[in-house]
Amino acid sequence: MSFNNLDTLYRQVIMDHYKNPRNKGALDGEHVAIDMNNPTCGDRIQLQLKIEDGVVEDAKFDGEGCSISLSSASMMTQAIKGKTVEEAVEMSKLFSDMMQGEAVDPEKFSLEDIEALQGVSQFPARIKCATLSWKAMEQGVDESEEA
Repeated sequence: MSFNNLDTLYRQVIMDHYKNPRNKGALDGEHVAIDMNNPTCGDRIQLQLKIEDGVVEDAKFDGEGCSISLSSASMMTQAIKGKTVEEAVEMSKLFSDMMQGEAVDPEKFSLEDIEALQGVSQFPARIKCATLSWKAMEQGVDESEEA
């Protein structure tokens, strides 16, 4: 597949998650809630995590922002469901590495739709948009462990 075709495919994946977000909404019952924003561009995410016995049982988000921010939140909530908190945090670290332009070993991190965001690393001002929900997840995991 040529670069232009791959770029088009990635844009389509990002726009699909933006227009049809997965896991958008609110959780019922006990959960950790994290509000985070990116003041430089106005992105705002409210992430809710249901963590039981060290496993992310459910994740939902709501918020306002650009297509990168909201599609990243959609992709992230899909990716971490059913993962242990350790796996979720490791995924976040690998995602951050990818946003810094580093190669990510597919054996460590199954990128799936998230791979569509790798081009964001070429636009430093947009990296915070892509990582906002991931940082919120890390904070939520920390808060759940403190409780």
